[in-house]
Amino acid sequence: MEDLSLHLVFSGNPGTGKTMIARLMSRIYKVLGILSKGHLVETDRSGLVAGFVGQTAIKTSEVIQKALGGVLFIDEAYALTSATENDYGQESVNTILKAMEDNRDDLIVIVAGYPALMQRFVKSNPGLESRFNRFLFFADYSAGEMLDIFDMRCRKSGYKLDEETHKLLESYLRKFSENNLNFGNARGVRNLFERAVSAQANRLAKQQNVSKDELMLLTAEDIRIAAGGEKQAEKPQ
Repeated sequence: MEDLSLHLVFSGNPGTGKTMIARLMSRIYKVLGILSKGHLVETDRSGLVAGFVGQTAIKTSEVIQKALGGVLFIDEAYALTSATENDYGQESVNTILKAMEDNRDDLIVIVAGYPALMQRFVKSNPGLESRFNRFLFFADYSAGEMLDIFDMRCRKSGYKLDEETHKLLESYLRKFSENNLNFGNARGVRNLFERAVSAQANRLAKQQNVSKDELMLLTAEDIRIAAGGEKQAEKPQ
């Protein structure tokens, strides 16, 4: 019976959890006995491609050596197949393909990036197309899911939102989601939360006395300032 290829293509926009799932899968493969170590090595073009002839294969091989026994996760992998002349990305691809064959019993490669670009990447090389035949699509988070993520971050960090602030936050997230403003999904929520905490700190720094409840509360004004960090953000109607 022929072994099934476990190499994967993760396609989706930034912040949809591709790296997190890759890390979980590496651990699962270890438990199942598919991989000897079950660790994740994350890289991208800058970690694989050098600027001089002959150096890219060495640089890529060093990364592969670190990943043996686990999962090699290549983010924005389509950047390796640049069509420009004198580009060394193809040298890296060839090195990776050889390593996948030589270490097929103890190395899994997951490539990730935007859906259309990943399709183009896989089809750019017969070797890639034959090895990467399993695709997982990571959809954007809905406004409700992003709100849940923000609430989770608040709980973990000891912050609270009152009802007015919660509704305002939901309206901003719905606007980002519905208008496709390239918000960044979970990554965008994390940035929004961090800006809200920073806005709260700046606001409270102007007060002489601050209560414990005030320290734990993010206000509607904090959210407005944080959302203003998004270039296309506007106050919801």
